[in-house]
Amino acid sequence: MEEKEKEFTEEQAAEEQPETPVEEETKEAAKAEEEQPEKEKKKKKEKKDKRDEQIAELEDKVKRQLAEFENFRNRTEKEKASMYELGARSVIEKILPVIDNFERGLASVPEEEKDSPVATGMQMIYKQLTTELENIGVKPIEAVGCEFDPNYHNAVMQTESEEFESGTVAQELQKGYMYRDTVIRHSMVSVVQ
Repeated sequence: MEEKEKEFTEEQAAEEQPETPVEEETKEAAKAEEEQPEKEKKKKKEKKDKRDEQIAELEDKVKRQLAEFENFRNRTEKEKASMYELGARSVIEKILPVIDNFERGLASVPEEEKDSPVATGMQMIYKQLTTELENIGVKPIEAVGCEFDPNYHNAVMQTESEEFESGTVAQELQKGYMYRDTVIRHSMVSVVQ
């Protein structure tokens, strides 16, 4: 019986001993969790889900706006390049008649006056003008002796020739020019029948 009393008193003593503060907090938290209804747990999960959805939505909006801005930048670069090309073509088209007139003027100078200061000055200006046009990408189209190509040549008349075969350009009446890869002005040519 004494042993039973000793065991009993030890159990009572263990129960009556005060718990440490950490143990008390963990027990209280466990009790609070058990007592907390499942509805509140669901509300917390729903709040987290709504936040995650909002975050995903905002991230998607930002990505879309960045893509739109990139597209806008690319589009404006293309527009700027095409505007430059249009402006350059317009200026070149206006300069080509000046070159034609220089060529006609130089061709009309008599042989004995080719060394005169006026003819020399015209030749220098013509050479400078054609050099600058070549530097920006303007080149004359090859015509005489080449096969007729409607992409580059504009046939205005047909002639007979023993020198060239049929379908070949025999004479160039007006020079044609290309700016980079596009034709600015077709060559006016005479084609062998």
